[in-house]
Amino acid sequence: MTDRTEPRRSFVHSAGIDLAVFEQGDPQGPTVLLVHGYPDTHVVWDDVAADLAADHHVVRYDVRGAGESGIPDSREGYRLALLAADLFAVADAVSPDRPVHVVAHDWGSLQSWEAVTEPGAERRLASYTSISGPCLDHMGHWIRHRMRRPTPRHLRQLLVQGAHSWYITAFHLPLLAPATWRFGLARAWPRVLRDLEEVSPRAGHPQPTLRQDAVRGIELYRANMRPTLRSPRERPTKVPVQLITLQRDHYVNTFLSEGLERWVPDLTRRQLNATHWSALLEQGPKVAGMVREFTGRIENGSSGVGSSTGGSTGPLVVITGAGSGIGRATALAFAEQQQATVVVCDLDLAAAQRTAELVDLLGGAGHAYQVDVSDGPGMDAFAQTVAATHGVPDVLVNNAGIGHSGTFLQTTEKEWQRVLDVNLWGVIHGCRAFGSLMAERGQGGHIVNLASAAAYLPSKVLAAYATSKAAVLMLSDCLRAELATSGIGVSAICPGIVNTNITRTSTFSGLTAEQQAAKQARVSKLYARRGFPPEKVATEIVKAVRTGKPVVPVTAEAKAARLVGRLWPGLLRQLAKLNAG
Repeated sequence: MTDRTEPRRSFVHSAGIDLAVFEQGDPQGPTVLLVHGYPDTHVVWDDVAADLAADHHVVRYDVRGAGESGIPDSREGYRLALLAADLFAVADAVSPDRPVHVVAHDWGSLQSWEAVTEPGAERRLASYTSISGPCLDHMGHWIRHRMRRPTPRHLRQLLVQGAHSWYITAFHLPLLAPATWRFGLARAWPRVLRDLEEVSPRAGHPQPTLRQDAVRGIELYRANMRPTLRSPRERPTKVPVQLITLQRDHYVNTFLSEGLERWVPDLTRRQLNATHWSALLEQGPKVAGMVREFTGRIENGSSGVGSSTGGSTGPLVVITGAGSGIGRATALAFAEQQQATVVVCDLDLAAAQRTAELVDLLGGAGHAYQVDVSDGPGMDAFAQTVAATHGVPDVLVNNAGIGHSGTFLQTTEKEWQRVLDVNLWGVIHGCRAFGSLMAERGQGGHIVNLASAAAYLPSKVLAAYATSKAAVLMLSDCLRAELATSGIGVSAICPGIVNTNITRTSTFSGLTAEQQAAKQARVSKLYARRGFPPEKVATEIVKAVRTGKPVVPVTAEAKAARLVGRLWPGLLRQLAKLNAG
């Protein structure tokens, strides 16, 4: 009987090179082809392979010039075209009648992108999971776009990534890089992994052939980096791609994948709170779980964007107060832009259900619940239901809120309690219930808290409301610092005057029911005349999740008030005395 736990070695010939191939698991199962990076060999995948072998046919190989594989006789032998040919050769040998799922890391990802973007690749490759390795052609276009549009953000990205890629320049120096590996770095590599990458020492890693693997592998950079980045090609793909970004990667920044949808229409984005190598060597089962979930969707035929099964390929997003306004617009934005699974809740269940229906229509997967965010135990129960039914969310948007106007002396204790229960405690309950789940999962995430321009724009007639929103802004700052080590971002969104139905439900201190209704109607007309739609706020929320921006003023008045508050706070204090609101 064949032992499926220990790798079985064979050799595959490709373009003059014998590649050492290692197989384990059930040969009848879906084939997962793991491609290692620099300066590793197939052993870097040991933990991932062992986990996947329980229900997959797992194949690894030492790339040309590394481990037990043959060595090219010139730099030309390391060109991307040959590396892609190697991948196809191995795939054809181990799974001739069935497309394979490719999973790659570091330089393995770079060379796998070359194969994935070959015309017709979708006939041989069922899916591609990329970890910490961009397509060089895509990166070339990424650089050109930022050079053509040198905004402060684009320039900062170029400078930051350039600093993180210092070693690429060093690898092009004729003698220094090989000598560094030969005369010290190879011996010190376990310490580098331990101190910089948080990887515990383990038997068999680094591999005994590290010194020669590292020296030879320098040719990967010299043969491909400058030619490809100098003249990037158009490289789209029809292969479904899962991109796993590592939030503490010292070499590949998350913003390198911005705009990837241009090349990959069927793109699933995932995050893992890990460093470049700890993802595989310390969190292998988590990586295997992401791969298993992705390949399972592919095998079941529900992976593609807009697939007939209605499957969602995007993140799992939870949004409170999503029955209307900014909450509904945000749900639809995540559905349309990221094909997200969106779990919405609201006091008005019918409104939440309508939002979920619209999410489905836009390519996402919507689910609706009735929840009172001011109810702490209720929010805890909601979080547990979401985790058990849909999984731990990647994004939480604490949007639910109410409006109230009144001076401090006018506002009753009951009115204060109502405003703080929803606007502040609702956010606290959401952050606690879902933030703890995100932290325990260890794959990062993002929390978005809806504050307001009122958080930093004082007004004598918004005492309770402004206080609640200022507290949300400070809570977000505190929580961001706490959750940073867990790879969880926190953004506070501060809209100004936005045309939503919050004005039609706002309350006013010291007014009769008839006066309340008249005031609500006047304020609603004012906000409608301003004409700033909730969809624009939703766009900023999605962008904040992507970029990690901590505080996002939305609308011209919100941005102006934040600027004036920094440069001339005394002016805001004078304006606070006006009877606006």
